[in-house]
Amino acid sequence: MLKIVSNTTPIISLLKINKLNLLQKLYGEIIIPQEVYFEIEKGKSKNYYIDLNTIDWIRILKISNPEAVSYFIDLDKGEAETIILANEIKADLVIIDEILGRFHANNIELKVTGTIGLLLKAKEAGHIDQIKPLLYELKNKGIWLSEDLINEILKLANE
Repeated sequence: MLKIVSNTTPIISLLKINKLNLLQKLYGEIIIPQEVYFEIEKGKSKNYYIDLNTIDWIRILKISNPEAVSYFIDLDKGEAETIILANEIKADLVIIDEILGRFHANNIELKVTGTIGLLLKAKEAGHIDQIKPLLYELKNKGIWLSEDLINEILKLANE
Protein backbone atom coordinates (compact mmCIF):
# COMPACT_ATOMS: atom_id res chain seq x y z
CA MET A 1 0.00 0.00 0.00
CA LEU A 2 1.24 3.47 -0.86
CA LYS A 3 2.19 5.79 1.98
CA ILE A 4 0.45 9.13 1.43
CA VAL A 5 0.91 12.03 3.89
CA SER A 6 -1.35 15.07 3.77
CA ASN A 7 -1.04 18.57 5.14
CA THR A 8 -3.99 20.56 6.53
CA THR A 9 -4.99 22.78 3.60
CA PRO A 10 -5.78 20.01 1.09
CA ILE A 11 -7.96 18.26 3.67
CA ILE A 12 -9.82 21.47 4.55
CA SER A 13 -10.26 22.29 0.86
CA LEU A 14 -11.75 18.85 0.17
CA LEU A 15 -13.97 19.11 3.26
CA LYS A 16 -15.28 22.49 2.06
CA ILE A 17 -16.47 20.95 -1.23
CA ASN A 18 -17.59 17.67 0.37
CA LYS A 19 -14.97 15.63 -1.52
CA LEU A 20 -12.77 14.24 1.27
CA ASN A 21 -13.75 10.76 0.07
CA LEU A 22 -11.62 11.32 -3.05
CA LEU A 23 -8.55 10.68 -0.90
CA GLN A 24 -9.85 7.23 0.01
CA LYS A 25 -10.91 6.50 -3.57
CA LEU A 26 -7.49 7.49 -4.92
CA TYR A 27 -5.21 6.10 -2.21
CA GLY A 28 -7.15 3.82 0.13
CA GLU A 29 -5.56 5.33 3.22
CA ILE A 30 -3.83 8.58 4.07
CA ILE A 31 -1.60 9.53 6.96
CA ILE A 32 -1.55 12.87 8.72
CA PRO A 33 0.81 14.09 11.42
CA GLN A 34 -0.66 14.89 14.81
CA GLU A 35 -0.27 18.65 14.28
CA VAL A 36 -2.42 18.52 11.13
CA TYR A 37 -5.12 16.80 13.20
CA PHE A 38 -4.81 19.55 15.85
CA GLU A 39 -5.05 22.28 13.18
CA ILE A 40 -8.25 20.76 11.80
CA GLU A 41 -9.65 20.40 15.32
CA LYS A 42 -9.30 24.18 15.74
CA GLY A 43 -12.06 24.48 13.12
CA LYS A 44 -14.71 22.52 15.05
CA SER A 45 -17.17 25.40 14.64
CA LYS A 46 -16.92 25.33 10.83
CA ASN A 47 -19.87 23.82 8.98
CA TYR A 48 -17.58 21.49 7.02
CA TYR A 49 -15.76 20.12 10.11
CA ILE A 50 -15.36 16.36 10.55
CA ASP A 51 -13.41 14.67 13.34
CA LEU A 52 -10.69 12.91 11.35
CA ASN A 53 -10.08 10.60 14.30
CA THR A 54 -13.39 8.89 13.48
CA ILE A 55 -12.46 8.07 9.88
CA ASP A 56 -10.93 4.60 9.64
CA TRP A 57 -8.91 5.29 6.46
CA ILE A 58 -7.07 8.26 7.99
CA ARG A 59 -4.15 7.41 10.29
CA ILE A 60 -2.82 10.06 12.66
CA LEU A 61 0.85 9.61 13.54
CA LYS A 62 3.31 11.42 15.77
CA ILE A 63 6.63 12.39 14.26
CA SER A 64 9.62 10.56 15.76
CA ASN A 65 11.80 13.66 16.03
CA PRO A 66 9.81 16.64 17.35
CA GLU A 67 12.98 18.74 17.51
CA ALA A 68 13.16 18.62 13.70
CA VAL A 69 10.25 21.10 13.53
CA SER A 70 12.68 23.85 14.56
CA TYR A 71 14.62 23.34 11.32
CA PHE A 72 11.66 24.68 9.35
CA ILE A 73 11.43 28.19 10.80
CA ASP A 74 9.60 29.48 7.72
CA LEU A 75 6.77 26.90 7.88
CA ASP A 76 3.88 26.48 10.27
CA LYS A 77 4.03 23.46 12.55
CA GLY A 78 1.56 21.39 10.49
CA GLU A 79 3.53 21.85 7.27
CA ALA A 80 6.80 21.10 9.05
CA GLU A 81 5.39 17.92 10.63
CA THR A 82 3.93 16.84 7.28
CA ILE A 83 7.34 17.03 5.62
CA ILE A 84 9.15 15.46 8.59
CA LEU A 85 6.66 12.57 8.85
CA ALA A 86 6.74 11.96 5.10
CA ASN A 87 10.53 11.79 5.26
CA GLU A 88 10.52 9.56 8.36
CA ILE A 89 8.16 6.97 6.89
CA LYS A 90 9.56 7.28 3.35
CA ALA A 91 6.19 8.39 1.96
CA ASP A 92 5.35 7.78 -1.66
CA LEU A 93 3.52 11.11 -1.92
CA VAL A 94 3.01 14.31 0.07
CA ILE A 95 -0.15 16.36 -0.41
CA ILE A 96 0.65 19.99 0.30
CA ASP A 97 -0.58 23.21 -1.30
CA GLU A 98 1.63 25.94 0.15
CA ILE A 99 4.49 26.99 -2.15
CA LEU A 100 7.12 27.11 0.59
CA GLY A 101 6.09 23.72 1.96
CA ARG A 102 6.27 22.25 -1.54
CA PHE A 103 9.73 23.78 -1.96
CA HIS A 104 10.99 22.10 1.22
CA ALA A 105 9.37 18.76 0.32
CA ASN A 106 10.88 18.85 -3.17
CA ASN A 107 14.23 19.82 -1.67
CA ILE A 108 14.42 16.49 0.17
CA GLU A 109 13.16 14.66 -2.93
CA LEU A 110 9.64 13.89 -1.76
CA LYS A 111 7.02 13.49 -4.49
CA VAL A 112 4.45 16.27 -4.11
CA THR A 113 0.92 17.01 -5.25
CA GLY A 114 -1.76 19.38 -4.03
CA THR A 115 -5.52 19.80 -4.02
CA ILE A 116 -5.65 20.65 -7.74
CA GLY A 117 -3.47 17.64 -8.59
CA LEU A 118 -5.85 15.44 -6.59
CA LEU A 119 -8.87 16.79 -8.48
CA LEU A 120 -7.14 16.20 -11.83
CA LYS A 121 -6.22 12.66 -10.81
CA ALA A 122 -9.76 12.02 -9.54
CA LYS A 123 -11.23 13.14 -12.88
CA GLU A 124 -8.73 11.00 -14.81
CA ALA A 125 -9.69 8.01 -12.65
CA GLY A 126 -13.40 8.63 -13.24
CA HIS A 127 -14.24 9.58 -9.64
CA ILE A 128 -15.56 12.99 -10.69
CA ASP A 129 -17.07 14.11 -14.00
CA GLN A 130 -16.01 17.76 -14.00
CA ILE A 131 -13.44 19.88 -12.23
CA LYS A 132 -14.84 23.28 -13.20
CA PRO A 133 -17.73 23.40 -10.69
CA LEU A 134 -15.41 22.20 -7.92
CA LEU A 135 -12.84 24.91 -8.71
CA TYR A 136 -15.49 27.61 -8.50
CA GLU A 137 -16.90 26.11 -5.32
CA LEU A 138 -13.39 26.21 -3.80
CA LYS A 139 -13.00 29.81 -4.92
CA ASN A 140 -16.40 30.76 -3.48
CA LYS A 141 -15.46 29.12 -0.18
CA GLY A 142 -12.28 31.13 0.31
CA ILE A 143 -9.59 29.20 -1.55
CA TRP A 144 -7.57 31.60 -3.68
CA LEU A 145 -7.61 30.63 -7.36
CA SER A 146 -7.00 33.19 -10.10
CA GLU A 147 -8.99 33.03 -13.34
CA ASP A 148 -5.73 32.36 -15.21
CA LEU A 149 -5.00 29.39 -12.95
CA ILE A 150 -8.55 28.08 -13.31
CA ASN A 151 -8.29 28.33 -17.11
CA GLU A 152 -4.94 26.51 -17.05
CA ILE A 153 -6.40 23.72 -14.88
CA LEU A 154 -9.43 23.40 -17.14
CA LYS A 155 -7.13 22.97 -20.16
CA LEU A 156 -5.30 20.19 -18.34
CA ALA A 157 -8.66 18.59 -17.52
CA ASN A 158 -9.89 18.97 -21.13
CA GLU A 159 -12.84 21.05 -19.98
